[in-house]
Amino acid sequence: MNNIVIVARKEIQEGLRNRWVLATTLLLGALALTLSFLGSAPTGNVGVNQLDVVIVSLSSLTIFLVPLIALLLAHDAIVGEIERGTMLLLISYPIGRRQIIFGKFLGHLAILAFATLFGYGTAAAALAMTGTEIGLASWWAFLAMITSSILLGMVFIAIGYVTSALSSERSTAGGIAIGVWLFFVLIYDMALLGVLVAAEGRPLPTGLLDGLLVLNPTDAYRLLNLGSGEAGALSGLGGIAGHTGLSGPMLVAALIAWIVAPLALTLRIFSRREL
Repeated sequence: MNNIVIVARKEIQEGLRNRWVLATTLLLGALALTLSFLGSAPTGNVGVNQLDVVIVSLSSLTIFLVPLIALLLAHDAIVGEIERGTMLLLISYPIGRRQIIFGKFLGHLAILAFATLFGYGTAAAALAMTGTEIGLASWWAFLAMITSSILLGMVFIAIGYVTSALSSERSTAGGIAIGVWLFFVLIYDMALLGVLVAAEGRPLPTGLLDGLLVLNPTDAYRLLNLGSGEAGALSGLGGIAGHTGLSGPMLVAALIAWIVAPLALTLRIFSRREL
């Protein structure tokens, strides 16, 4: 465990030195504040809770931005160390490859979690300071959104490690990471929409629809945060969520599975890779 913490501290220090922590925190904070005040401006006229509008806005932002940040953090975690020759130095110490991966994961998670908590938390605090009346249910939904956003980031950190373990060059890993982001964030949903259009109005079997949705972690995240309650009504996803058999715990389990499986694959690849 001590070795894992040492590696994690190294990743955090590199993130501080390379301005990753500062850049991601400022980016998420600035965008969250903008969405909070511009996106919630009309709610006073329509009687909608402002924090619920913020949850919808930030969830949509998270789907595009958090996976990209996570992949940029993680895509060179292994191949970059190998190219710089520092991986051989790490291996020369009494530390296992499994501990290296878990340490890096913990360090990158700390960077992403801090940026998300501080950035989104700042937006909520600013909204509360305006004197806006916010119900307890909305605060719980906001906390759940932040927690699931961190889970989504963990998914794409783990996926980034797979691309890093498979790649022989940092540039290749970066290209694959961008391709992964495009696939899960844009292409997959366009293909799913094409399937629904091809069905010509006939509903897909519930089991098939559920499977297609959890095969994309961003869709699982989207349903988890935008599929029920006030957020579901505002986002328009309440209708889709009503036609699936996916509950909140099932969607959380799907995200956890998306973390565990890529990490296990990374460990398998990295343990067999020659340095």
